[in-house]
Amino acid sequence: MAANTGEAAVLAIRSDVDVDLPEGASYARLPAMLREGKVDEATIDAAVSRVLTLKFEAGLFEHPYADPARAARVLNDPAGPVLARRLAERSLVLLKNDGILPLDPKRATRIALIGPNSREALRGGYSGEPTHAVGILEGLRAGAGKSVVIEQTDGVWINMPGVGAPETVPIRPVPAADNQRRIAEAVALARRSDIVILCVGDTEATTREAVVPMLPGDRRTLNLFGDQDALVKAVLDCGKPVVGILINGRPLIVDELAKGASALMVAWYPGEQGGQAIADGLFGRVNPGGKLPVTFPASVGELPDWYNHQPSADKVPYIEGKRTPAFPFGFGLSYTSFDISEPRLAKSSIGQMETVRVEVDVTNSGGRDGDEVVQIYVRDMVASVPRPVLELKAFRRVTLRKGERRTVSFDLTPDAFAFWDKGMNWRVEPGEFTIFAGNSSANLKSARLTVA
Repeated sequence: MAANTGEAAVLAIRSDVDVDLPEGASYARLPAMLREGKVDEATIDAAVSRVLTLKFEAGLFEHPYADPARAARVLNDPAGPVLARRLAERSLVLLKNDGILPLDPKRATRIALIGPNSREALRGGYSGEPTHAVGILEGLRAGAGKSVVIEQTDGVWINMPGVGAPETVPIRPVPAADNQRRIAEAVALARRSDIVILCVGDTEATTREAVVPMLPGDRRTLNLFGDQDALVKAVLDCGKPVVGILINGRPLIVDELAKGASALMVAWYPGEQGGQAIADGLFGRVNPGGKLPVTFPASVGELPDWYNHQPSADKVPYIEGKRTPAFPFGFGLSYTSFDISEPRLAKSSIGQMETVRVEVDVTNSGGRDGDEVVQIYVRDMVASVPRPVLELKAFRRVTLRKGERRTVSFDLTPDAFAFWDKGMNWRVEPGEFTIFAGNSSANLKSARLTVA
C-alpha cells in the first residue's frame, strides 16, 4: 500500500494509529512528510494530544519513574505465588489416563523425570521475572514422600541455551550427536525406574511472536520440535509406564506419545508455580478439571481443524478416513466421572427477541470430588447464510463432591441466536435451533428450540 516507510507512516496516522511500535522507525519520518506536504500538522497534533492526555491521566509528568521499593513489595506479595499456583492447577487438562494417575506420593517408587521441559519453569512470553519460579523437578521433589526416588535427565535439548528474554533468544540447532547421547542417558534412566514422567513440548523461543527474520517463531508443522519425537519413541520402547506432560502454547501433534503413554496431561505454560501445580495434579492433591480451548488435530493435513466449521467443510472424508481430531475442543478428563443430562428448555418456542433458560443436571458419579465444565452449544439448522455446525454460547465450571448432583442453568439471550445476514445486519432469523449440552464439543445431548 505504500512505497516507503514515510508513506506508510502517513497512512497509519491518518487512520488514528497514534503510536508506532515497537521501534518507531516509520513515525520518525513524519517531520519530513510534513515538510513535503504529505501530512498536515493538525493530524499529527491530534495524535500527539491523545498520547499526552494518556500520560497526564497516568500521572507520568508528576511521577515519570517507577518506585523500585513499591515494585519490590508488589512482586514479593505472599498472595502472588498462591494465586499463580491456583491458576496453574485450574489450567491442567488431562487428556488420557488408564488409571495410573494419580500417583501415590507415599508409595516406594522410582520415578524417571525425563525431558527438555522437566527442570526449568516455563512461564510463556512477555512474562515478568518472579523472585522464585518452580519447575517440575522442584515441584515433584517437594510433593513426593520420602519413599519416592526421583532422578532427572533432559533427554534432549530443544534449542541451544541463549542469554536474554525468550523473544530475543535465537534458534540454534542442537548437535545431533549431543542429543543422541542425552537420549541414551534417558533410556538408561527409564529402564532402572518404575515410572517415567516425560516432559516435552515447546519453549517460549520456539513459539513466540515472529517480529523480525532473525528471530522466527512460527512452525511449518505441529510436531514436537527438534529431536523430541526421537526421545519419545526411545522412552516408549523401554516398556515402562509413561506419563506425558506437555508444556506448550499451541496445539501439538503427539500421536505416538498419546497412543503409547499411560497418561497424558497438558499444562500449557504454567507460570512461576507451575511445577508445584503439576506435582499436585500428578499426586492427586488436585483433580484436573480444565478443558481444551482449542482442537488438537490428529495430523497437520487436517488443518484447519476447528469445532465450529461450516457443514460443507467435512462432507467428504479423506482417503485415509473421516477427519477426527486427536482431542476435540472442550475436551478434558478427571480423576472422577460425571453424568450430564439432556438440556431442558423453559420454553420450546420463543420470539426473536426473547431469552430462553436452559437447565442441565450434573452428577459426580465417581469416587472423588472434582470439577466439570458444562458447555452449551447452539446450531441454527437452516438459515439465509451458511452457519456453523456448532457454536459455544455458554459454559460454567462447577465443583461437585463425590455423589453430588446439581442443576446448572443458563440464559441464552437473542445474541446467542443472532448472526450477520447477507445485508450485514445483526439479527435473529425465525427457524429451528438445536441446543446442545455436554462436557466437550464431541460429547453432547440435545433439545430443539423454535424461534418464531
